Amino acid sequence: MKIGVISDTHDDFENTKKAVELFKNENVDFAIHLGDYISPPIVRLFKGLKLIGVFGNNDGYKHMLLRAFDEIGGELKGDFAVVDAEGIKIALYHGEFREISEALAKSQSYDIVLTGHLHKSEIKEIGKTLWISVGSANRFLSESPEVVILEGRKFKFVKI
Repeated sequence: MKIGVISDTHDDFENTKKAVELFKNENVDFAIHLGDYISPPIVRLFKGLKLIGVFGNNDGYKHMLLRAFDEIGGELKGDFAVVDAEGIKIALYHGEFREISEALAKSQSYDIVLTGHLHKSEIKEIGKTLWISVGSANRFLSESPEVVILEGRKFKFVKI
């Protein structure tokens, strides 16, 4: 199963469109957004992809974001979610509080913990858990805007 992972789009429509196109070209089974969409129109760019997401600390229009997810047939799970991808248990959390991100990884309850928020990529292996901070897709908030393509426990960062 192939998953496209994105975070911290912060209303960067140009890079979000590029990321969606990349995910489609990579034939991902679904996409994960780890929060900080900012406004509902950014969610609508994912139309045609199955999208699962969690809220970020800058997502103030939660009701409208939920409505946008409903419009495209996506699932906005709240502040935290767990996804099972062919037996691989993946925790989704925006990453606002590093202590929570670390606790999720240290709990050994998940095969993979995906976070954003830092606007830079970071990878740690804690016991059996792979913790990936996916960085930011926003070209103004990141020196190297990127997304992640995840396939099982294998992953690659792709610059956009």
